[in-house]
Amino acid sequence: MPSWFLFQRQDASYRDSVLPPGVGVRVSVEAGSSFGWHRWVGDRGGCVALDHFGASAPAEVLFEEFGFTVENVVGTAKGLLGS
Repeated sequence: MPSWFLFQRQDASYRDSVLPPGVGVRVSVEAGSSFGWHRWVGDRGGCVALDHFGASAPAEVLFEEFGFTVENVVGTAKGLLGS
């Protein structure tokens, strides 16, 4: 979702086609703060984000250090699905 503001301004049928109401588990992936994502992933969803500040290193090092990896995204989704 490139812009929450623009997405929110779309009609409900479009938003429902992108985020179907029947899908209870969603995972957001944000190379920044998770702030605001819970609105879109819902109560049963999860966020993989970089909510840590103050570290200084190349991006790939920080991503690995803070769990912003494919393995962590998959693990988060599986955990939410109970598998």
